[in-house]
Amino acid sequence: MLDLVLGGAQFLDGPAGPIEVLIDLPKAQLRGVVVVAHPQPLLGGNALHKVPQFLARGLAEAGWLVARPNFRGVGSSAGTHDGGIGETQDVLALCRALREMQAPQPLALVGFSFGAFVQARVARALADADAPARRVVLAGMPSGEVDGGRRYDTPEGIPDAMVVHGERDERVPLQAVFDWARPHSQPVVVVPGADHFFTGRLPVLRSLVLSHLASA
Repeated sequence: MLDLVLGGAQFLDGPAGPIEVLIDLPKAQLRGVVVVAHPQPLLGGNALHKVPQFLARGLAEAGWLVARPNFRGVGSSAGTHDGGIGETQDVLALCRALREMQAPQPLALVGFSFGAFVQARVARALADADAPARRVVLAGMPSGEVDGGRRYDTPEGIPDAMVVHGERDERVPLQAVFDWARPHSQPVVVVPGADHFFTGRLPVLRSLVLSHLASA
């Protein structure tokens, strides 16, 4: 069981064993709970990656209690990489635990890169169960075939989602995101000049995340 007063690295029993979760405590009046998901583990992604860490710091300063899980096989989390399927089940387990401990606080989902793919799956599962997240942010989200030959079948029509992508994303072509968004007229926020990691533009990404979640 997580201790949301203690903060720091903690563990939650998940479908494949312990899930390591980094807790960032709110530094202002509590506004809600947000799960921030990290990039592709096969490429070195983890909860301490600069993008989720930067976003978590900003969210905590704005009053959000932030949970950053390490995906399967990353850090001290049990299991092995499961291409997003098992990772989705783990984040759903974390969402259930957070809702039980922090009801009736709103729950938000934020994901970057592979983490955005997982959060899209999580958001769809929660919506299908009539328990949707209050807000969702998907940044640098992969869809279809991406650099490295991996393929992502990302669910469409994610409710209350802000999709953010870099104009010059070298790993996930902007056109692939437009192709994903088109069937449901899903708006896409494009950050001019930004690469996949939003290099030099992380403050812009953080501002977009905070603005979207502030409306929850």
